Amino acid sequence: ALRLENPISSELTHMRPSPLPGLVAAAARNQARGLMDLALFEVGPGFLGGEPGEQETLAVALRVGHAAPRNPWGTRRPVDAFDAKADALAALAAAGAPADRLMLLRDDLPGHMHPGRAGWLCLGPKLRLALFGELHPRVVQAMDLRGPAVAATLHLDRIPAPRGRATTRPALAASDLQAVERDFAFVLDARTEAEAVLKAARGADRKLIERVELFDVFEGPRAEAQLGPGRKSLAITVRLQPSARTLTDAEIEAVAARVVASVERATGGTLRG
Repeated sequence: ALRLENPISSELTHMRPSPLPGLVAAAARNQARGLMDLALFEVGPGFLGGEPGEQETLAVALRVGHAAPRNPWGTRRPVDAFDAKADALAALAAAGAPADRLMLLRDDLPGHMHPGRAGWLCLGPKLRLALFGELHPRVVQAMDLRGPAVAATLHLDRIPAPRGRATTRPALAASDLQAVERDFAFVLDARTEAEAVLKAARGADRKLIERVELFDVFEGPRAEAQLGPGRKSLAITVRLQPSARTLTDAEIEAVAARVVASVERATGGTLRG
């Protein structure tokens, strides 16, 4: 951080590289007053140096504690890295980033993030748009936070401008034809990320495939006992939405075959029998 020669306060001696420390401090003050579950955000500058151009606009979100209030249905759980990832994806999509083209990288993580529970959302390996994940336990302890803390940092200046600058929303493309859903389960290396499977399935037929969702994960000792050491199973559902006419059985099977081939080629997995 850039140190100031004449700060206005002994607590404000540096130009912040990110709004995150201020959010963490605000969360700690709120927890000291009894507010344990928090969701805070700030949009503001981050300073990389003292020269012109050595600053950027950042949007930072912080979650601390639990993701839901106490309730009789047992849905209360601590916040985790997936909550931060969902915040980052939603904010990037709202800012105009091509969310469907993002890739996940886990290298070059800053020291304040948990090394095994954080990552970058990128457009290619070099253009890193958002950092998300769990804060390092040492940071949580040093800042007097109670409970897990996760954060997402968006580098807004890095988001490419959209190609089209239409002033109105495009017309709603709704179809009254019957949609078709097919389920697939794949046996994969235990280190394979679900996003790799989802991305490969979406790319099998971008015209007909409306949505791909993960609905089951089978991993751990029981999975390895059935599937083999270092293996797991992921199950997805693929929704096909025709726009011109109802799909025939042959057309549905052809798309299904392309989905299987695309996932197997991208991940090295196999269709689970």
